[in-house]
Amino acid sequence: MPPVERPAVRVLLVSRIFAPEPAAASFRLRALTDALDDAGARVTVLTTTTSRAMAGTPDGTRDGVRVRRWPVLRDSAGYVRGYVQYMSFDVPVFFRVLFARGVDVVVNEPPPTTGFMVRLACALRRTPYVYYVCDILGDAVGATSAPGLVVRAVRAIEGWAWRGARALLSVSGGVTRRLAELGVRGSVHEVGNGIDTEAFSASGDAVVLPSGDGAGADDGAGAPFFVYAGTASEVHGAGIFARAMLLVHAQDPRARLVFIGQGAEKAAIADECTSLPPGTVTFLPQAPPHEVARWLRGAVASLASVRPGGGYDFSFPTKVYASVACGTPAVYAGIGPARTLVSDEHLGWAVDYEDGAVADAMLAALEAHDRGPDGAAGPDGAVADGEPRERRQERLASWAAQNASLAGVARAAALVVIEAADR
Repeated sequence: MPPVERPAVRVLLVSRIFAPEPAAASFRLRALTDALDDAGARVTVLTTTTSRAMAGTPDGTRDGVRVRRWPVLRDSAGYVRGYVQYMSFDVPVFFRVLFARGVDVVVNEPPPTTGFMVRLACALRRTPYVYYVCDILGDAVGATSAPGLVVRAVRAIEGWAWRGARALLSVSGGVTRRLAELGVRGSVHEVGNGIDTEAFSASGDAVVLPSGDGAGADDGAGAPFFVYAGTASEVHGAGIFARAMLLVHAQDPRARLVFIGQGAEKAAIADECTSLPPGTVTFLPQAPPHEVARWLRGAVASLASVRPGGGYDFSFPTKVYASVACGTPAVYAGIGPARTLVSDEHLGWAVDYEDGAVADAMLAALEAHDRGPDGAAGPDGAVADGEPRERRQERLASWAAQNASLAGVARAAALVVIEAADR
């Protein structure tokens, strides 16, 4: 008797953010669709129409992955961020999930309001779902000035969404431990996190920043610059790099600072830079991964931070992975697992969240860059004494390929999703 052919698992992925939006969630979820496609699953993505900045940019998904977009409200920075914006996605997505045809399992991303709607819809249609836990929003809201009633409501909605899931995908040990502290244990699968090491790599051209005013590329030697690429929100506290730049510029007027992306603190950061000469700090809009990689390859170092006490002490900013994959060391300010990793693996300079400490690290990165083939010294430096710059780039990129590739993370997550459907 011939074997019975097993039907393909039908997966519905629900997220307010997806490729080509340049964000960690977009990279992570697109990698998951690739892994599910490799496993023979049929994948449909329910997401939003792209932001104005990304309009017309290909999402990079495979031909077998269907992406269905829905209009949504965005804030002034172009993000689906805030209760009204969330609801503009979550209310329609309840009906989109409820009436979707041919679904074996649903996968959803935060915010918790999306998880709430997914649980309701899946309960009515008796379909299991998997919750991708990339952060703990209840902790983040609890660290703000939000009223206690709002904090309790967010925690309750988030917990309810977690408890209804057949499985939870955790992006880090910190998230897994926090879930355990909140009473969530048995269904948690720690799959890790990473970056698209094809989009972010050490091979390719690099931006050269002219030593005069403005930001752009040319063929000559240019000014040394730092790059902060990604969201600059309250939990990141990226304003510390603008304040540190005041100290750095006083000692090395050549240095430049480039912010790429958006965020709630962008206007405040710009205010911090008003006393610096024009062209010292440049703000660029969101950009696709290949363009961000060009900036990272040309930078002295990238910048990343997590503000202590902001509710995200356990988080790991994936911009560190992107930088290292491009062969560029990182200057990390704050606490959390990224600080330990950057220091232990010699991926850059990991310091306290303090203006002077950050400025010292940036100056050390400039010194390391200037010494070039001769190597560099300094506390917690990314470059060992005598390590040539090219060797450093190769070492960092090799480390990222072995330890921070999203492909392996996505394969582990896909197995959990398929198992959830099978059960």
